[in-house]
Amino acid sequence: MKGTIRVNLIFALIGFVITFLFAIRNNLPLTSLTRGGIGALVWFLLAFLFRIVLGALEPLPKEKTGSGSLVADPVTGEEMRGARLDLVTPDESDELNDLLRPDADKTRAAGQQREQVNDFQPLNPPKLVSTQDKDPEELAKAVRHLTEDEGGR
Repeated sequence: MKGTIRVNLIFALIGFVITFLFAIRNNLPLTSLTRGGIGALVWFLLAFLFRIVLGALEPLPKEKTGSGSLVADPVTGEEMRGARLDLVTPDESDELNDLLRPDADKTRAAGQQREQVNDFQPLNPPKLVSTQDKDPEELAKAVRHLTEDEGGR
């Protein structure tokens, strides 16, 4: 974190004054003091968050060695682990060439897929109920019966 607790207390005092001045215009003094205290607490916590964010954004101190190599610790004799990041990607050109070359399996699978597309026939299910053979009066009676059950809609 950056700064000290004094920064938080200054923010809390500013929050108290602002909240108290806005609250005193329309409220009793005790209510205004309570709201000012709540405002001070909120501003105090916001100052903590502000300090944490500033500490996280602050750049790390640079080493005075000047080179990118690992430095051995004179006391323990070990290298500093994790001080260097290797960003080299492995060579994958052979795998890419294999993907670009048409294989016999792939062409055979494509031919089978074309055959399946040509053999496609849509499904034509039979109608369950036909209204062509029914009496029109009987159909009207069924419709009236259904509309009565729905509440007259």
